[in-house]
Amino acid sequence: MMKIYVDADACPKAVKEILFRAVIRKQLELIMVANQVLQLPPHPNIKMLQVNKGFDEADNEIIRLITKGDLLITADIPLASSAVEKEALVINPRGKIYTRENIKQELATRDLMAHLRDNLEIRGGPAPYSDKDKTAFANILDKILTKLKV
Repeated sequence: MMKIYVDADACPKAVKEILFRAVIRKQLELIMVANQVLQLPPHPNIKMLQVNKGFDEADNEIIRLITKGDLLITADIPLASSAVEKEALVINPRGKIYTRENIKQELATRDLMAHLRDNLEIRGGPAPYSDKDKTAFANILDKILTKLKV
């Protein structure tokens, strides 16, 4: 049975709420991985996995646990890449699907943007999370769960 893992420390509240409703409705297992305690609805299918504070602690635990066919929600592109290598399904909170076909390009774009920020050629990060992003995420999650007939 597919498990849904969430890189939860930086996951938008709206995404968490969509996931909570989906896993309760579809009777799936949701594992929220974070280095801090999160407020979760009391439900046996929604679990909190708290890891030590530290660089990549949550990422490393997710990669240790995730298996082929599981679903990962993350905005962390290196983590997404590692999960794709393990044949997991990966989507970001804005509804983008990461695949073997696009993950290398996503990593290259991430590295380029980091380089430009480091050299002060550009400033800032991604746009604030919007209603459009929330809708895109909800739609792609529904599509994935429907396709998998869960």
